[in-house]
Amino acid sequence: MYKKLLFLPLENTNLYNTVDFSPPVSEQNRRKMRRLAVNYRKSYWLHPTDKCYNYNIKCAAAQIPYKERLIMSLFENVKKNFGLGCMRLPMKGDEVDCGEFCRMVDYFMESGFNYFDTARVYLGTKSESAIRDCIVRRYPRESFILTDKLSTSLFNSEEEIRPLFELQLESCGVDYFDFYLMHAQSKNIFEKYKKCRAYEQAMEFKKEGRIKHLGISFHDKAEVLDEILCEYPEVEVVQIQLNYADFDDPAVQSRLCYEVCRKHGKPVIVMEPVKGGNLADLTPKAKTVLEDLHGGSAASYALRFAAGFEGIFMVLSGMSNMEQMEDNVAAMKDFHPLSADERAAPARRIAASTARRLSRADPSAPAAHPQHPVSDGHTFPSACRTDPGAARQSASAGNCISDTQNT
Repeated sequence: MYKKLLFLPLENTNLYNTVDFSPPVSEQNRRKMRRLAVNYRKSYWLHPTDKCYNYNIKCAAAQIPYKERLIMSLFENVKKNFGLGCMRLPMKGDEVDCGEFCRMVDYFMESGFNYFDTARVYLGTKSESAIRDCIVRRYPRESFILTDKLSTSLFNSEEEIRPLFELQLESCGVDYFDFYLMHAQSKNIFEKYKKCRAYEQAMEFKKEGRIKHLGISFHDKAEVLDEILCEYPEVEVVQIQLNYADFDDPAVQSRLCYEVCRKHGKPVIVMEPVKGGNLADLTPKAKTVLEDLHGGSAASYALRFAAGFEGIFMVLSGMSNMEQMEDNVAAMKDFHPLSADERAAPARRIAASTARRLSRADPSAPAAHPQHPVSDGHTFPSACRTDPGAARQSASAGNCISDTQNT
């Protein structure tokens, strides 16, 4: 039933766009609204009294864009499209700085966000315990969304999965996870998960009410992702690495993986939108290009690029101090996609970085920053909501290094 939510016929969208919801409502618009309700019921295969159906009609009345409405109806308790990745937490020596993390959590929640992402392997299990101490014990369980993952290094047989899952719940101090992801899936790791019936185990946890949604995080070629989603259509969300540097990197295949998710109608969670901080730490020349636009920090541009694609459910950022938190929240609190000028700016940054890199190898050439990727083209990927039909017009960003840890 829920799959139908992702395939709203375009003619219904056009009808929605013609309705003027502002009072007083004219008789003509009342008729359109009645038609809209009928079309919704047919499109979703839902009865008008169904909670999910009514929720969508309520969103329509609030003039929420229809594609965001579809995702919201799947995951009603999720607030906004920005999540806190808990792999790079503030530290005091070898321990999590719980005082600083509590301040970050409070600011995050007060700003209207509530999605937290962790894994048992993050910080040697200290990420899970920090979530218990700084979130779970301080906020009502229904007020936040918690995602955890089943990591390949922690089990070798089907029998080991349930005790590990129980330990994760205990470490986080919760009775259920909102999302549970098969961690860092690749061709070889997927074969292990199939052998150990990991997906089937997760489906059992869902039947028991101990996880609400099953997903995967992914690091491999697009054809492998397609294979996984064909074999396990029960997967509800897919977490992929997506940023403007990696968008057409043949090693990461961000664009191709994103297109596979769209093909299967799976909402996308984005990891590494700032490429492990590399897209926040720009060369002076590249930084000037963005500063001239007066639209925010380099990190904010990277976040808004990732969040601007259709079908993006959540963008994660691994923040480790309040300064990063405040900057990222400012970019995402009242989110708006990149403008045409802003979409062009990162292409110029990549070109400037390329020039600096080449100078290291050839003193007669202009300089380039060694941490930033080489681009074969000068057009910025424009598959954003402002121009959804231009998804394939993208930059080529080869020689990028994928950070496969923050999954």
